[in-house]
Amino acid sequence: MSSAVVPNDDPRDPSAEAPLTLPEKWQTDSLDALSSSMMFVSGLIMVTRNRYLAWPALLLSINSVINQHPLRTKEGAQSNISVIMLGVGALIASYLPLILISPAQKVSLPL
Repeated sequence: MSSAVVPNDDPRDPSAEAPLTLPEKWQTDSLDALSSSMMFVSGLIMVTRNRYLAWPALLLSINSVINQHPLRTKEGAQSNISVIMLGVGALIASYLPLILISPAQKVSLPL
């Protein structure tokens, strides 16, 4: 079970080092179109109050997190949690008026 020691077989030898090179596809900064379109749709939901657009915004945010390339993101890019929270926030903001605002009651005037 013991291995023979070879005198010039030192793994810490500086001449045996190889520089780290990333694949060529990773060198370009990719524009995250899903996050950008999800932010646009979330803003559109808040302006138009269209609650049916909240579901695609949530799906876009989940898809954006799944398809994210961590090595390609810039330092100031959005984090995963902020993208998901923006989609969930748009969903909550679109359905919140249905819960909080009660229908107006009929007031009968005496004759």
